[in-house]
Amino acid sequence: MKPKTKPVVVVAGLGDTGALIATRLSRTCSVIGISTRPALMSGQELGNRLTQPDDWRKTYLVPYRRFRKLDPAEVVHGRIASVDLDAKSVTIESADGAKRAQRYDYLVIATGASNGFWRNDRIEDLATVETDLVAVNAEIGAASTIAVIGGGATGISVADNLARAGSADVHLFHSGSQPLPGYHPKVRSWIGSVLSSDGVTIHPDHRAIEPEGFTRDRLTHEPVEWSTGQAAFAADVTIWAVGGVRPHSAFLPPSMLDDEGFILVDEHLRLPEHPEVYAVGDVAASDPLRSSARNWGYRVVVANLKAAMAGRSKKLETYSAPDYRWGSILGLQRDGLTVVQPNGKRFRIPHWIAKPLLLNVFVERILYGGLRGR
Repeated sequence: MKPKTKPVVVVAGLGDTGALIATRLSRTCSVIGISTRPALMSGQELGNRLTQPDDWRKTYLVPYRRFRKLDPAEVVHGRIASVDLDAKSVTIESADGAKRAQRYDYLVIATGASNGFWRNDRIEDLATVETDLVAVNAEIGAASTIAVIGGGATGISVADNLARAGSADVHLFHSGSQPLPGYHPKVRSWIGSVLSSDGVTIHPDHRAIEPEGFTRDRLTHEPVEWSTGQAAFAADVTIWAVGGVRPHSAFLPPSMLDDEGFILVDEHLRLPEHPEVYAVGDVAASDPLRSSARNWGYRVVVANLKAAMAGRSKKLETYSAPDYRWGSILGLQRDGLTVVQPNGKRFRIPHWIAKPLLLNVFVERILYGGLRGR
């Protein structure tokens, strides 16, 4: 009897979300994962990355060879150059410049987005990644005054962690009256008091003028000027975390994208005109906050793919997002991990529980499915 052919699933992007999807499909499907780096390099916890780089690497920079559940999959170091949705084929450009056509039965797009020096879609090897990490940390470590531009979760995390580290005078500038847009009002009020108590000097109602031609992919050192009329501010280093997210979706036709370039999806995280194609994470226009990466969107994709493969397309799961953002904002600290909830409440996981159980057991063993030693 002829063995049954496994469905081919191409997963474009192996960041936090794409890797979780690939690991859960690798044994039942023929999975081809495409990544611009040979490792999962998370865009999460930038504050910890800049102040505790060794600890950050252990959880957020993980070579794919360590993922046991990716053993059956093919991991390609490169990116999607183009896609033919009608022919169900993608063109993959490998890191060495070679191109190949790859047919798929299902395509999952989790290519993410760029919004700063820490999140981009450059094709890099691990040596380049390490060189950049060391260079950025050295540049920040040598500064006595640091300006952080942007009041979102990344800007808050960076400013607070740098202030806690105590090696520089940290100033946070944001354009509104309160930081953390998209979070519950109680959380926005609470974080202001935390920042102040941790030594951050907060400057509300400041809208920065970005240098001409600047793409936010580097630190700057020139004085920052403001369209809101305040005097220019000079710092040794300025970190830009102002949003302006650029989705990695240029390989798709414009009809599949919204006005900002994010991928249009239905309530099942599928492209409406191509139900065999899914988009999830920061690249997907899943909800006003584009929050499917944080709200278990990978589970919806995996469940719906399995249902479609089993011929149960009428019983698909629906993605829904809370009204407000939630999760860890400051990362793991000496006093534990504080998690804010959509309803504005928060809870703290003590450090002695968070590190061994949350990071080592839950993330490595349960979420990632087991990692090999370094």
